[in-house]
Amino acid sequence: MADDPNTTILPSSLFDSISSVRYSPTDPNQLLVSSWDTTVQLYEVGEKGGKQSEVKGKFDHRAAVLACCFSDASHGYSGCLDTSVRELDFGTESLRNLGSHTDAVSTMTHSRDSNILITGSWDRTLHFWDPRASTAQQASHDTPERIYQLDLVNNTLVVAMASRLFNIYDIRKMDTPAQQRESSLKFMTRSLACMPDGQGYATASVEGRIAVEYFDPSPAAQEKKYAFKCHRQTIDDVDHVWPVNALAFHPTYNTFASAGSDATVSIWDHKVKKRLRQYPKFNGPVSSLSFNCDGTKLAIAVSYTWDEGEAGLKTAERPMIAVRKLGDEVKPKLFGQ
Repeated sequence: MADDPNTTILPSSLFDSISSVRYSPTDPNQLLVSSWDTTVQLYEVGEKGGKQSEVKGKFDHRAAVLACCFSDASHGYSGCLDTSVRELDFGTESLRNLGSHTDAVSTMTHSRDSNILITGSWDRTLHFWDPRASTAQQASHDTPERIYQLDLVNNTLVVAMASRLFNIYDIRKMDTPAQQRESSLKFMTRSLACMPDGQGYATASVEGRIAVEYFDPSPAAQEKKYAFKCHRQTIDDVDHVWPVNALAFHPTYNTFASAGSDATVSIWDHKVKKRLRQYPKFNGPVSSLSFNCDGTKLAIAVSYTWDEGEAGLKTAERPMIAVRKLGDEVKPKLFGQ
């Protein structure tokens, strides 16, 4: 795979599982990587055969970092197992503690429109932060269960929780969820991503399935939702099923990528219910994905995801970040083709 002309392997000193890779919303070559090794690293991603990729900044934390995201070209955020939420200053390579939850910070997203950071935690709360204010934490909202994932499109926030629960909010009116749903999938939610066109979201479970959901509660819209099996393989007549660890939508085409503990990444056209491409298998589970802002690259985090407990560590490969240069495989297919 290292010989693949479309794939660049980033230089890496990571020695524990990668929790999240996130591209900048404005710079197609800036990438943040958070890890269980207690670091967040900022990369400038180069081209194969061209400018070399390099680490532009490294931020050391006191505990495993479970989530990260950008705010703008010079700042980002991190959420930790030690409950803290921090702002990262890329220019000075310094950390500022914004505040904390009462349990691990599992997920986060930033609204560029309102310049608000939203964090979710295992403490069953959502926190809203404005780093410019004298008191950074602006609001806290209780949820019925531990928060695993969240994602935002326009003003619609989707929150995936334990017990297969989902809350959908309008972030301008957080006093009550706009909708409360139960997952279409029978097993624990592992990943979530909103469609860039604002129509809905995709979610996936630990049991090799993806569901495509729509926000519009009307019966006509809800009839369009569906779920399908993926990241499965039959080996010696035995069906092997792997968790779907990550989902990411292409910013232009509204197709999406999925990644699993089977070490594969696939591209899907959810409108025609087809897989467009499966990339060559990686040398370990894929834990996180991120398209860059212009849709020309896909960052792929390859690292152990603890599906096999401590025993799996003995054979686990060193964590790796691959960047795939994208072609026509991410474009949706026309009906009839």
